[in-house]
Amino acid sequence: MRAAERLLLAALCSVCQALQDGMLFPTESPSREVKDVSGLWIFRADESPERSRGFEQQWYKSPLAETGPVIDMPVPSSYNDITQDAQIRDFIGWVWYEKDVWVPARWIQDRGTRIVLRVGSAHYYSVLWVNGVKVTEHVGGHLPFEADISGVLRQTSGNQCRITIAVNNTLTLETLPPGTIQYMTDRSRYPAGYFVQNTNFDFFNYAGIHRPVLLYTTPKAHIDDITVETTFSDNIGLVSFNVSVLGSSKAAVKVTLSAQDGRCVASADGSRGVLKVTDVNLWWPYLMHENPAYLYSMEVQATAEDGQTDVYTLPVGIRTVKVTSTQFLINNKPFYFHGVNKHEDADIRGKGFDWPLVVKDFNLMKWMGANSFRTSHYPYAEEILQMADRHGIVIIDECPGVGIKDIRSFGNVSLAHHLTVMEELVRRDKNHPSVVMWSVANEPASEMPPEEKTVFADSLCSARQAPYVDVICVNSYFSWYQDPGHTELIGLQLNTQFDNWYGKYQKPIIQSEYGADAVPGLHSDPPMMFTEEYQKTVLQNYHNVFDQKRKEFVIGELIWNFADFMTSQSIIRVVGNKKGIFTRQRQPKAGAFLLRERYWRIANETGVLPTWARYPCL
Repeated sequence: MRAAERLLLAALCSVCQALQDGMLFPTESPSREVKDVSGLWIFRADESPERSRGFEQQWYKSPLAETGPVIDMPVPSSYNDITQDAQIRDFIGWVWYEKDVWVPARWIQDRGTRIVLRVGSAHYYSVLWVNGVKVTEHVGGHLPFEADISGVLRQTSGNQCRITIAVNNTLTLETLPPGTIQYMTDRSRYPAGYFVQNTNFDFFNYAGIHRPVLLYTTPKAHIDDITVETTFSDNIGLVSFNVSVLGSSKAAVKVTLSAQDGRCVASADGSRGVLKVTDVNLWWPYLMHENPAYLYSMEVQATAEDGQTDVYTLPVGIRTVKVTSTQFLINNKPFYFHGVNKHEDADIRGKGFDWPLVVKDFNLMKWMGANSFRTSHYPYAEEILQMADRHGIVIIDECPGVGIKDIRSFGNVSLAHHLTVMEELVRRDKNHPSVVMWSVANEPASEMPPEEKTVFADSLCSARQAPYVDVICVNSYFSWYQDPGHTELIGLQLNTQFDNWYGKYQKPIIQSEYGADAVPGLHSDPPMMFTEEYQKTVLQNYHNVFDQKRKEFVIGELIWNFADFMTSQSIIRVVGNKKGIFTRQRQPKAGAFLLRERYWRIANETGVLPTWARYPCL
């Protein structure tokens, strides 16, 4: 294991220096094709003491089944809960995936076609081979990476493509989130080589290939990146665009913006420009307007000197975001965050992307009247952000900087990696109208003097970072982690918290976490901790203060958590964290109905909702 850990550290030092180009989500068009190669892969964990046998024996050079016993593994999914083997559930180190896929012959025969292999995410450090040839590696467990594999495929005979991916979930002091490997040296209690992975975050370290694996094509001269910025004045919408084209120095670019009925509302030539839209339909959040989440369609065409044309279509929502000392404004109107924190977490699949689960979660959020959520504590799948765009759900987009507590995690290597992750995150999500804030970390250590650590700007900030952010987000658990059982103290302590933060920094505040564990079906009157009644009482006491402070400078409340989720085994967790207002199976607790009534009441106060959207009990 020590050798594997050193290999991971070396990769962090080298890979984080090189950034990829644009990261447009793969879509089909007249010039592009997409082939999903997710599904059933074969899998093998490297259970050698050093976790390095796969590299020493070069498992990527031949079919994985020839190296030893393999098992079936679905992609996307976390591998941890798929088998009945506790060693696989808790495995730390290198695991190997492999799949043979057929590549259409026309892709290979047409040398004007680029063939790209894209992995939506794999946790944490990944190395990728095609037909035994290394094509790329990536550090970071929550963002996509890809490689042009055209040359590799054209160097080998036939159309078969053997994809091998090695994934290591080891967390070190330089990863995001950080962690440490602790070796147990007491031979009277632990066998030789025994180690554990320590972390400072409260969710299970799920691992594997978590999002779809895709093959897609583009022309050699292709649209690499698009950046869109929007604003409006009166009834005129303005869409600034910047298109990057690779493979051609003189490509002719044409940009066309169409309304939902297919009408062209604006067009322009050139890689940079501004589109003017008359009688603009703005992108509004859910429950803030009678016509929320309006999306235009931007078609970009890039024609190279040889006449070859690449076409990419991007959804565009026209909206503005501004922050004052007391308000958060979307389209110049006050927006109040009444929503949830979430996790990519569910039975069996772990953090694996699953469309039925995504659609169910959005239906539940809209049912309860939530207008926003935070991607705690890492970037979520691109498809989830696309759903938020279409449904008008506002997002605080968070990087995986959670649990940064150890002073050794504030060095230059960590900083370089953190900056790389943030650049990848912003590059991926910059065009989503649903994304209104970037969260750079969650609850980093604030007790160290500034000369002992590098200061990270942090949207979910500690006291030392507050001067550098636009919005102060505060996590607090009065009557749970502080003064457990004493709900009568919440009002005083929460008021003091808000007044202290605002008095010092004069910036709007979001209560970005609050809540209490509730074991579903456990009841007590008078309320006691871990019962549904206690969770409900905690929420009600917080809400009383929110109602006072949102008239002043509090601009949002995000419950922790949307649904119960898995954690590592510990004496304070009963098969995971039970702070969800829904169970892990998405069934409501009493707190869900309380929040539903509250969120719809807040939404109805705006007076802009159509009759069909009004909560029936109000």
